Amino acid sequence: MANNWGIPEWLEAEVRNRDKLCVYCRIPLKEHAQAKGTPGDKATFEHIDNDGLPTKENIMMCCTACNSSKGVKKLSDWLNTPYCKQKNINEKTVAKPVKEYLTRES
Repeated sequence: MANNWGIPEWLEAEVRNRDKLCVYCRIPLKEHAQAKGTPGDKATFEHIDNDGLPTKENIMMCCTACNSSKGVKKLSDWLNTPYCKQKNINEKTVAKPVKEYLTRES
């Protein structure tokens, strides 16, 4: 059975196992099941390509802050925003799955 985002259970488990740090800013991710609001380090699902299918190349875990900042922006555009510049998030600092995605995107 898939979750609320249509991600199959096997894929959710694989992504959660792979991504223990935010794939963008690299902070440790936490599960905040009962937390009120949205703590910045809360683990969230990220669809790098918002129109793409849920695959292990497109679904990643990132913090709420990065997910909110990226929104529906194209990844390469988002990496040039003031948010990323302030947090030193760029093609060299992101996690390996993001680097691999950027290679396919160009």
